[in-house]
Amino acid sequence: MTNWTLGVIGGSGLYDIDGLEEARWETIESPFGAPSDQLFRGRFAGIELVFLPRHARGHRIGPSQLNYRANIDVMKRAGVTDILSLSAVGSLREDYKPGDFVLVDQFIDRTFAREKSFFGDGLVAHVSMAHPVCERLGSLAADAAIKAGVTVHRGGTYLAMEGPQFSSLAESRLYRQWGCDVIGMTNMPEAKLAREAEIPYATLAMVTDYDCWREDSDAVSVTNVLEVLHANAHAGRDTVRNLASHLGQTARTPSPQGIETCLDFALITSPDARDPALLAKLDAVAGRALSVSP
Repeated sequence: MTNWTLGVIGGSGLYDIDGLEEARWETIESPFGAPSDQLFRGRFAGIELVFLPRHARGHRIGPSQLNYRANIDVMKRAGVTDILSLSAVGSLREDYKPGDFVLVDQFIDRTFAREKSFFGDGLVAHVSMAHPVCERLGSLAADAAIKAGVTVHRGGTYLAMEGPQFSSLAESRLYRQWGCDVIGMTNMPEAKLAREAEIPYATLAMVTDYDCWREDSDAVSVTNVLEVLHANAHAGRDTVRNLASHLGQTARTPSPQGIETCLDFALITSPDARDPALLAKLDAVAGRALSVSP
């Protein structure tokens, strides 16, 4: 028996998988507000799959308006053990081509208009983000994408920008000088919040364009992005299918990086100074750590 429950955050069509059993939409409420959408869940290859359309069905929520805290909180409440993020990115490298997938292993967070933590006034916590993705889950996801016929680059730094506008030419050149590999608008603070919720998280970034640094290419546009996304939709679904099939044959063990217990080393506010109202909101995200905290 396996005890994986794989959460998938990405485009609205990812859950259209042949053979998905007991499929249904499920509403889960969060004390942090409304998530992007209902959760779509079902069983495939012996494991539970839980999908969340990041921008809601119909893509009606922009990157700065996403309720990242509610999205991760409802994943935790749904029993998700691991989260795979599939998201569109622009390439900052010649060899990371449109249509390729990138297994992201680092982030630079340049967002500024988003709630980035479950913690704060009333209960302070500092989780480590030195290694922001689950190496085990990421490696398995990359293998699944390769099996789906996709060119996968193992390793890349994701520059998270606020948006919703695309980069200026000067910004794009600057990020290349910093050593960034891809650029997107949605994986921060998503990855940070997943870590605070003690959920192993990995990103497979789907390259849709060359951003705007490449002067012999047209500047990025929504039309270009959608064309590549639609062409790659089947690859995303096949990747999820392949990953689920592998997980279904493997009993889950805790992440080798200790992600499921990271709050044991992060909570700093003394128990007698913690805000009861915030503690109540954290019942899912941090319930395990709070129940054993001195």
